[in-house]
Parts: sequence; C-alpha cells; structure tokens
Amino acid sequence: MEKISNCIICGSDIFKDFLRCKDYLMKREEFRIVTCKQCGFRFTNPRPGVDEIGRYYESTDYISHNAQKKGIVESAYRILRAYSVKRKVKLLQRFPGNGNVLDIGCGTGEFLAGCNREGYKTTGIEPNVFARRFANEKLGLTVVPEESLEELPHASFSIITMWHVLEHVHDLETRMMKIKNLMSSTDSVFIVALPNSDSWDAVHYREYWAAFDLPRHLYHFTPATFLPLAEKFGFTVIEMHPMKLDAFYISLLSEKYKKGRHDFLSALFSGLKSNFYARNKKINYSSIIYILKPVFNEK
Repeated sequence: MEKISNCIICGSDIFKDFLRCKDYLMKREEFRIVTCKQCGFRFTNPRPGVDEIGRYYESTDYISHNAQKKGIVESAYRILRAYSVKRKVKLLQRFPGNGNVLDIGCGTGEFLAGCNREGYKTTGIEPNVFARRFANEKLGLTVVPEESLEELPHASFSIITMWHVLEHVHDLETRMMKIKNLMSSTDSVFIVALPNSDSWDAVHYREYWAAFDLPRHLYHFTPATFLPLAEKFGFTVIEMHPMKLDAFYISLLSEKYKKGRHDFLSALFSGLKSNFYARNKKINYSSIIYILKPVFNEK
C-alpha cells in the first residue's frame, strides 16, 4: 500500500478522515477516504500501488470488463449503456475537428463502436486483456494496451474521452499532461465523466455508495475540486452536463451493498430524489460530464 503525503491540487499535507468504506465488489477489505483540509479534495489514502491494484479488478462482476455476464444488474447496465452511447456520440457531434477520437479506458468498446457508426476514426486504450480482446475481435475496433498511450503521435486527436476512468488513474499529473500533448488544437476537447461525491445519493448512502468503489476509485471528485484540478494542468472547463441515469444505476448497486439484496423500488426513489435535488442545486448530479479545452501558452 502507498500513502499520499500531499494533496495533488493544493499541495497541503493536512488531511482529515472523511469516510471508511469496504470493497463490496470483491474482497470486503476496508479503505479510508480523506479530505484535504485546505481545498476539500477527497481521495483514497492509503491506497494500493500500481503493482497491487490489478488484483482488485479481477472479478467477473466488474461489468465494464465483461460483455457477456448475465444477471438483472448486468442487464440493466447494458440497457442504460446502449442509451448512454447514443447520447455520448450526439454530444461529440457538437464539436468540430479532424474526426479522430481517443477513448481511454474504453472497456469492451461499445462507445467506440457507436462512434465508428457515425464516421469517426477511433482508437481505444484498455488495460484489461479480456475487454481489449472482445473490443478488437468481436467489434472490430483498434484497442491497445495502456502502455501504448505513450506511443501515440503528438497532436493527433480532436476528441479525447474518459468515461468514469480518470478516478482510477494513479499518476494524474502525467496523465493530464499526456492528454494535452495528444490534443491537436485549441478546438480539441477533452470529455471527462466522473462520479460526484457531493450528490444527494452519495450523502444518502454514505459508506454504501457504490460510486466510491474502493479501492479502484482513487479520487472522489466534486465540481468544486475538479475545476481547480483541470486548471492546474492546463485546461479550462467550458461545459458541465448531468448523467441522470447514473443516479438510478448507482442507487441500485448501493441498495444491494447496504441491504445484501436488490431493492428496485428504493433504488428508483433514490434516483428520482437525487436528480430532483441536483436540479435545484444546478449541477450537483450523481455523475457529471465535464467538457474541457486545452490552454496552450503563447510563445
């Protein structure tokens, strides 16, 4: 396990305990989330190191890596994902560029397949070998291992996406710098989807909130902490959009973690409540899409 000594946003070394949560997906180990007392950033601390984290993904229940597992939750996930893919592609079509899309952490590749159908040229990055194999062999995509990210040509993508992936990345500074390096111009966009640990459902479920997903989620963003993080690494957030369906899916998993069984009715009400209160607070939804543009220093 590795311990974080300084906040990645403000550099402070003064933290306070926020919450202790178990790994409900796999090993039932308990982990701690801390809050930076200076800027409010939340992160898992201590956390598994790069050489340890892989074993926490070795589960057939990790749906983004398993395109064929059957079950009620998995079926719900795939129905929501099919709808979500259409919405995501439609979002991309608002932005000009060379049509080159890079999706980092693409899982089994359904989003990239949707992009291909609309004429985009796509590349995927996926560390999980089984998800990568499915994307390449079953969907005919170009998906390469994570280490291949360093081999991609400079300034080659007009759209880069990370759908619920950035919170998994150990070295945020290196990753953000690399993404900026890959963007082709100031018209390029970086689209990031993240859980919001200030949402109504996060507060309601607390240690059972499925989107804490310890220890796989290393960071627990809110709008108040993601915006300064983006600015620190040379981006500006130009738009924020809700992911309203996430409130229902996350509530469904959270009910299972809390009660040991599925409670669809309670999950439905929690999802509705979360979206209702988020609407009243502008953009405090369960998950949020941030659209970033790079800021290049003038020479």
